[in-house]
Amino acid sequence: LTDDATNKAIDFYSKFCSNVVPVSSPEVAEAAKLFENTFRQVNIAMVNELAQISHGLDIDVREVLDAAATKPFGFMKFNPSLGVGGHCIPVDPSYLSFAAGKAGIEASFIDLANEINLEMPSYVANRIANEVGGLKGKNVLVAGISYKANVSDLRESPSLLLIDALKVLGANVSWHDPLVGSHQGEKSAEIDSHDVAILAVAHDAIDKEKLKGSASYLFDCTGTIAGANGL
Repeated sequence: LTDDATNKAIDFYSKFCSNVVPVSSPEVAEAAKLFENTFRQVNIAMVNELAQISHGLDIDVREVLDAAATKPFGFMKFNPSLGVGGHCIPVDPSYLSFAAGKAGIEASFIDLANEINLEMPSYVANRIANEVGGLKGKNVLVAGISYKANVSDLRESPSLLLIDALKVLGANVSWHDPLVGSHQGEKSAEIDSHDVAILAVAHDAIDKEKLKGSASYLFDCTGTIAGANGL
């Protein structure tokens, strides 16, 4: 807010940050953070849409991405996933869109990216249902319910939306997550025999080999299990 305040903030953050970048106002600093997370939200949505297109064209989206990444400039690789979670990427773009609306500007890219990423759990659930002849009455295990690998944080987790979408389609859903342990009165289930298994989040603590043998149909949202159906 003032030069003195800026200098004191720089002095404070310099004690534990190797590079401090002052800007002209708190609004610029906040907008920079909002845009950085919005950049990731939009690119994640784009690659999630590409995953759907690639499936429709019967080509491997991850091979497409690996090939695109050989370009020596102008490309930043993002991988398809179940969506976005946590306290930043699902929230900050919506706030930026809200601020844009107050200024009379339509944030079309941001709103579309939010829509695509929020629809990914339903897309995955419906795709699995189509590939296994429906989910009504089938036992489904979702492995990994936090918002990203190797954390227990459930904020805005797309895995929870996936569980809801599977239940809407009539599945009997249990979940396995050794990092979360318990959630809303339910405890992490063992990896045993199921009709369908889904790797939603690839925690190191999840036994991928055991998961592969637990069901006749395995869907991998993370691209970490070779030969599995998935994104």
